[in-house]
Amino acid sequence: MNTNHYLISIVGPTAIGKTALSIKLAKHFKTEIISADSRQFFKEMQIGTAAPTPEELSEAPHHYIHHKSIEDVYNVGTFEKEALHTLETLFKTHNTAIMVGGSGLYIDAITRGLDNFPKVDTNIRIALNAQLDSEGLKSLQEQLEQLDPKSFKTIAIDNPHRVIRALEICLGTGQPYSSFLNKNKDSRTFKTITVGLKADREIIYDRINRRVDIMMEQGLLDEVKSLEDKQHLNALNTVGYKELFNYLKGEWTLDFAISEIKKNSRRFAKRQLTWFKRNENTLWFDYETPIRTIIQDIESKIEA
Repeated sequence: MNTNHYLISIVGPTAIGKTALSIKLAKHFKTEIISADSRQFFKEMQIGTAAPTPEELSEAPHHYIHHKSIEDVYNVGTFEKEALHTLETLFKTHNTAIMVGGSGLYIDAITRGLDNFPKVDTNIRIALNAQLDSEGLKSLQEQLEQLDPKSFKTIAIDNPHRVIRALEICLGTGQPYSSFLNKNKDSRTFKTITVGLKADREIIYDRINRRVDIMMEQGLLDEVKSLEDKQHLNALNTVGYKELFNYLKGEWTLDFAISEIKKNSRRFAKRQLTWFKRNENTLWFDYETPIRTIIQDIESKIEA
């Protein structure tokens, strides 16, 4: 391990201010930003993913923002390989790099490595997908809660792909999906300093609600309309899009769809915090902490 190389990973719930902090830190350390937000990879999804604005992107070099199409096959394993290669290149000319995002699995893939799972019968996944089609996501969620309560509380439970992945391991091995986590990880050639942003729950929820209102003002509904014929794609089965698809299908009123976006975003933030709080080494700061305080604490970690 080259102890002179540091990845500063910024985590926290949605709408807490991670993007703004990442840019300030990138400017201070004169370095570049790796995005680990799995929704911001896709160029067709700009407003609903709260991706950095063109102005923000111009303030510091960014990687993995809008570099893929929703029609591309892209997963966490591919991201891990590509982002580690980018970091390897960056560390040739920089001592630090910044990573920011709210996708816990993608962050862990870079900082700790992916978990290794045994191979299971592919027919299990086929059966689970059929169950999803016939009985809906709720039946799969209930099954996972029974087989692996730990995973039920920590994975993105509204994401059918994640639920099916956990269930196929449970069913194929007879052991909880969570029992295979954090074993036999690949070592990293850099050290990670994780910085977390936090706030009282009421503040987080208020910020989420206001962000959704702003997204609607910015034209989220038009963005979703432009993607209506692609709604079957996995990338679009996500908060902010799936609710408005229900509105466009005439199943929900617009007001109800917006309220569901807010509710599902708040639930997502709660799961994010559960995931990120597992890391006992995270430096947590209130979202209003002055940047100089955060920089001082980071630099003291680097110099230690």
